[in-house]
Amino acid sequence: MASGKHRRPSRLSRTGANVAGVAALTTTGVIGTLASPALAAHSAADTGLNQAVAADDVLAERIGAQASAQQEAAEQAAAKERAEAEAERKAEARAKEAREEKAKEERAARAAERARLNAFVSPVAGSYVSTGYKAGGAVWSSGSHTGVDFHAASGTPVQAVGPGTVVEAGWGGAYGNNVVIRMNDGTYTQYGHLSSLSVSVGQSVTPGQRIGLSGATGNVTGPHLHFEVRTSAEYGSDIDPVSYLRAHGVAA
Repeated sequence: MASGKHRRPSRLSRTGANVAGVAALTTTGVIGTLASPALAAHSAADTGLNQAVAADDVLAERIGAQASAQQEAAEQAAAKERAEAEAERKAEARAKEAREEKAKEERAARAAERARLNAFVSPVAGSYVSTGYKAGGAVWSSGSHTGVDFHAASGTPVQAVGPGTVVEAGWGGAYGNNVVIRMNDGTYTQYGHLSSLSVSVGQSVTPGQRIGLSGATGNVTGPHLHFEVRTSAEYGSDIDPVSYLRAHGVAA
């Protein structure tokens, strides 16, 4: 219009001019000259960032792998420690069981030995009473038999009926060669008419231990064993030998 006033170019006009200018600068090579260093710098920055990110990723992977390896090693060590502890526990249990079994066997052996040492036996194994207690007759000075006679051929082993200590071993007059034992229960047992002796005074004896051989020494009519039990060492304190043996579990 002819008013003489200048109007500001519209936004569309400015954009078109900028485009035309950029095109002209591009044609002349100005933008190429100016933009290349900036683009190069931006590309270098991108490359360095990528390298840093890549390095961080590698480091993270290494740290993660190391942590996994350490955890696995720790788990293996813990498992080994548990296995060793379990093996030690089982070994201790076996050792304890073995000790208890040995102690049990030892207790059983001691009990068996005590039983053996306290068990009574017949004075002549496999024999029988041929003349009973208190049998009458002129052959005995007291008028009756103060013990019992066990059938025994000369030379038959004679054994202590129970545990005790020998208080007499030698000639006993009418009893011939005889052994007297003070039993652990306080009674006395006498073995008469022996052909030989196997023990001496003061010696401890156990049930079944040989103390001599049967014979026919002293006042006898033939070989046998005279077995007598007394409540004291004195003659006349005799008690029934068969009842005594039976009271100690011996059938006679």
